[in-house]
Amino acid sequence: MTLAFTLGTALVLLAVCAFVYRSAGDDLLAAADAGLVSRAEVIAADARENGTPVDLIGTRLIERDEAFAQLADGSGAIVQSSPIVEGKPLLDPATIRSIRRPTYFNRTIPGIDNTTRVIAVPVHTANGPQVVLVGASLQDRRDELIQLAATLGIGGPIALLIIAVAGWLLAGAILRPVEEMQREAAEITSSDLARRLSIPPADDEISRLGRTLNSMLERIEASFAHERRFVDNASHELRTPIAVLKAELDLALSHARSPAELEEALRSAAEETDHLARLAQDLLVLSRASDSGLELHRTDVDLSSLIDGVVRHFEPHAAESGVRIEVGSTPDRAFVDPVRIRQALDDLIDNAVRHTPAGGVVRVSAVRRDGCLHVRVEDTGDGVPAAFIPHAFEPFARSEANGDGAGLGLAIVRAIAEAHAGSAEIANTSEGGAAVTMELSERP
Repeated sequence: MTLAFTLGTALVLLAVCAFVYRSAGDDLLAAADAGLVSRAEVIAADARENGTPVDLIGTRLIERDEAFAQLADGSGAIVQSSPIVEGKPLLDPATIRSIRRPTYFNRTIPGIDNTTRVIAVPVHTANGPQVVLVGASLQDRRDELIQLAATLGIGGPIALLIIAVAGWLLAGAILRPVEEMQREAAEITSSDLARRLSIPPADDEISRLGRTLNSMLERIEASFAHERRFVDNASHELRTPIAVLKAELDLALSHARSPAELEEALRSAAEETDHLARLAQDLLVLSRASDSGLELHRTDVDLSSLIDGVVRHFEPHAAESGVRIEVGSTPDRAFVDPVRIRQALDDLIDNAVRHTPAGGVVRVSAVRRDGCLHVRVEDTGDGVPAAFIPHAFEPFARSEANGDGAGLGLAIVRAIAEAHAGSAEIANTSEGGAAVTMELSERP
């Protein structure tokens, strides 16, 4: 940053020095021209009054070693001259004859230092048309420009050095909080996510960067805590069926058993294996949903047939519990992922049947409204505690009235709804039961 700043400053200083040098040269040349004009006017006035002012060629000029004059006639011949340029015409006859108005020339005159600046002024005298030539050496201008260049050549690098050092110190002061935040960030580990970066007191870009990084650390800490709770809960849920499965197998192998006892033990082990498989599948679904969202394969689905198929699957279990499942009006077709919708309906209907007392009813319906498909499953059970509703869709969330199960069903329902660019909500009905509604977008 300091290097770029110094290079930019050097370019600016170089441009400024060039501008100052050029302007000073123009100003000095203008001053020299003004002096020539004033001297030419004096000599021209005397020439008009006196014809040939021999004595004025020398006496009316100051700085005789640097300013001089000549008077030429109409043919271009020099008729009067200052001693210093005697025999050295300031302009050739052809040029003199062409003068029609005051004109400046730059000439090299022997014996005169540096370039000679000459002004030629035509004048009408008693002796006919004549031309007044006044010249001056530009040596003083050159000396002053050399002095100016030396001053700029010495002062410019010194100024650039001072600016570079100041830029370095300023950049260091500005970036010091960044270096401090970098050091603090390097010390933060996964076991110490509660630490935060120090924020500088100034309300500037650096402090805003620090606040943004602290917000990011808060999100990382929350996500890490969420993942840790998820792993802990998953481990806890997996431990129970594995322990039961091992106990059943150990019991079956502990002593000689009859074929009937072995079959019963194997059936119990198979049930626990099914429980483990369902739990592993649910955990996989939630893991994919939290990583990058569930992958959908939308097709044009016969929705009414899909719902009827899920209901028929649960009717035997519902009949054993004395619960009746009713299917309300549903759209014939829907553009959704049939596998994911069936999975969500399985969780919702299974949950509703388990929490509906004998003689109760579970209703399944779907309606298309505002461009979205609303799938609703409600029951006539005891409903959901109000304090549990905000946490109902969190993984492993279970209310006091719902102590069984892993608490993953509603979380999976929400993940499927969100994968369809929708949402899920739970509420208690006016009859006292619970109702879960999935809002699904049918746009691809």
